[in-house]
Amino acid sequence: MNELFEYPTLQLAQKLLGMELVHETGEGLTSGIIVEAEAYMGPEDRAAHSFGGRRTPRTEIMYAEAGHVYVYFIYGMHTCFNIVSGPLHKPEAILIRALEPKEGIPLMMKRRNMEVSLMDNGAWSLKELKKLANGPGKLCKAMGITLEDYGVKLNSDHLYLREYMDVPVQDIVTGPRIGVEYAGEAARFPYRFWVKDNPCVSK
Repeated sequence: MNELFEYPTLQLAQKLLGMELVHETGEGLTSGIIVEAEAYMGPEDRAAHSFGGRRTPRTEIMYAEAGHVYVYFIYGMHTCFNIVSGPLHKPEAILIRALEPKEGIPLMMKRRNMEVSLMDNGAWSLKELKKLANGPGKLCKAMGITLEDYGVKLNSDHLYLREYMDVPVQDIVTGPRIGVEYAGEAARFPYRFWVKDNPCVSK
């Protein structure tokens, strides 16, 4: 699995689609399939936290080896989960924007203060289920990912990736990133990747 992090950032962002992100806590295990990710290309990318070589206590982990976890807090309320992706000392990262919930759904619902009903066939209602982790802040809350996970090496004993499905190239959609209007021309770079027609992709 560690060879996964040897891919260049833009390729890795696409390789992550279809992988299962798993988080084990004292409350239990939760997991979801990655269906949307955004790449941030380091000092040359005006939308990246490390633009211009910015190096602060918050961004320091971006300069570490690929595969580390970069978690940060925004708007005073949301936590965002990123995977460091560039070569050592090249601060690139991939924001995981949305998951399709897989395991531990009752725990995810509890953390999100949501109720998701079961249909007559015993399956979860997709109409409600798709709202559990269809955004970076929702994802972290549902998965129990917090600032305490900052700097963790992915594929540790409690936070790791599992192979789940290969997403064919023709099913990967590319477009501009969300919420980076301040970045000028970089706001239009097609560095956001998502699984075509997946209902759990963020809006």
